[in-house]
Amino acid sequence: MRILDLNDWPRRPLFELFRGYTQPDFNVTATVDVTALRALVRERQVSFMVASTYVLARAANEFTPLRWRIRGDQVVEHDVVHPSVTDADAQGDLFHFCALPYHHSGPEFLRGAQHALNASAGQPSVAITPGQDDLLYLSSLPWLHFTSIQHPQHLSPPDSIPRLTTGKYVEQGGRWQMPLSVQVNHALMDGVHVAQYFARVQALLDDPGLLDAPSPAQHPERPLSTS
Repeated sequence: MRILDLNDWPRRPLFELFRGYTQPDFNVTATVDVTALRALVRERQVSFMVASTYVLARAANEFTPLRWRIRGDQVVEHDVVHPSVTDADAQGDLFHFCALPYHHSGPEFLRGAQHALNASAGQPSVAITPGQDDLLYLSSLPWLHFTSIQHPQHLSPPDSIPRLTTGKYVEQGGRWQMPLSVQVNHALMDGVHVAQYFARVQALLDDPGLLDAPSPAQHPERPLSTS
């Protein structure tokens, strides 16, 4: 993690503008093509939810603006951010939170995620560690092919953790389309950044080697922390 020098940050005027808004987040929902990923997870016999979480987390870790967070009057840039997902309780109508350790390697991420989900199922919790912001908030609405969504959030102090939500994928013209919602703080990002993130997500979704062991990570794996 490093603290950005706001005096040398070209974005500072926009940061100062939007950080003063009562509700500074904006949300973009668009569809992504999951045809290749759907076929890949069936071939590998792995969870679609966990594999899609890996895609969203990897795209975020490879894209610097998704690793920026607001802390008071400062902006920090994390080396690594980890997906915190919602997981259904045994009854099926409630959920709990589970933080998954991020790994650049698909196989390593899948193993670590399954271990974390199994452990979380035994001790479900909706507790949030105060001050921890090296996270991505991920949720899924697999019962609905939605076109928009709104998330609750704390406004004071400002919460700058991105919120990513996937919906039900449906077949359209022989391809499988899934809604993806991306909610971010406007003080840190604009529409062009969200569009760039969507492009990175789609490139990973289309990659036939997505779940193979890759070359060394661009951003080395770090443990979950509250720093």
